[in-house]
Amino acid sequence: MANRWLMVALLAGLTSIGPFSIDTYLPAFHAIEADLGASYLRVQQTLALYMAAFAFMTLWHGALSDSYGRRRVIMVGMAVYGLASLLCAAAPSIEWLWVGRILQGFSAGAGMVVGRAVIRDLFEGPQAQRLMSQVMTLFALAPAIAPMVGGLILAVAGWRAIFVFLALLAALLIFAVYRHLPETLPPDRRHSLHPRVLFRGFHGVFSHSGFVLLAVALACNFNGFFIYVLAAPKFVMGHLGLSEQGFIWLFGPTVLGMMSGATVSGRVAGRWSPRRSVLTGFAIMLTSVAVNIGYHLSQPATLPWSALPLFIYNLGMAIATPSLTLLALDLVPHRRGMAASCQSFLQVGLNSVSASLVVPLLWGGPLTLALGAGAFCALGLAAYLSSQGRLTVMPPN
Repeated sequence: MANRWLMVALLAGLTSIGPFSIDTYLPAFHAIEADLGASYLRVQQTLALYMAAFAFMTLWHGALSDSYGRRRVIMVGMAVYGLASLLCAAAPSIEWLWVGRILQGFSAGAGMVVGRAVIRDLFEGPQAQRLMSQVMTLFALAPAIAPMVGGLILAVAGWRAIFVFLALLAALLIFAVYRHLPETLPPDRRHSLHPRVLFRGFHGVFSHSGFVLLAVALACNFNGFFIYVLAAPKFVMGHLGLSEQGFIWLFGPTVLGMMSGATVSGRVAGRWSPRRSVLTGFAIMLTSVAVNIGYHLSQPATLPWSALPLFIYNLGMAIATPSLTLLALDLVPHRRGMAASCQSFLQVGLNSVSASLVVPLLWGGPLTLALGAGAFCALGLAAYLSSQGRLTVMPPN
């Protein structure tokens, strides 16, 4: 049991690099703006560029791990991430910060993508769902802890120290992987990186309509919450009128919701069918957006009522996510790393489009943010329902 929980903690830490890369420096936006002489929009682009690079590279982390092994890809990714974080810390201009954030985006997804494949390498059925839920429970702490850590570092040592902290976090994860993460993909199950083999693999995954629809459902569900993360400075400091230390009012409810939902998902694994888990999650999410829209049709953003729907939404999302993730990966059992990459690519690709195009249209008020969350949740449900009847396992290629 001790080794199992060590594995859960390590995989949760690797997965959490993504939200730490986003949430830790959100309280520092105005400080970066002032120090580098950049507009708020140009600082916001550090987030959009990170997300775009993250989305692109998620296509390759899994394929690389299918060829070279899970452990090696994670360690190299974390090493590049640490160096990129130091470049961000030393950036003399906003353009150099863009470069550092792009490099962070290229490398940060290695832990998240390959970690999903590791879980599916080791476990099947209810055991895999329980482990995924346990990783999500710890992962859920990251969005709450990260902005508080960032706010504290900002107050004590300035915004550049935030990126030094991220570099140290990467070094800690490299050490932990080296000492405690075994290789879960033996050489006889690895695949060639020949372009023709890769093309055939990617074509097979992306042409599998059931897999794509499940991945789109995951992406839309997450984006219904993530638009609030992307608009966090506007939502917290603008609409709620709080200080840089007030981000807990956004991330606290979301973390409690995700942890509660992940706990429920782990408890019902093996007792509820995947379909029941997914539909229960959607019912809770749709209730949340209905309450959120109804309240903000007539009321301004206030506490705690503007934060409560985020708790409810993330509760439902965390109940549905493990089943949706495993349903999609199980459709491509012979290329789990590549499948995890494609799954993450669709999710983060939608996040990056939202960061640069959608969120600036929604962050003007709490009602428009609530409507955006509702639209993404509805799209996620439509994608899931459309996937039914298309869940055939892809043969080896």
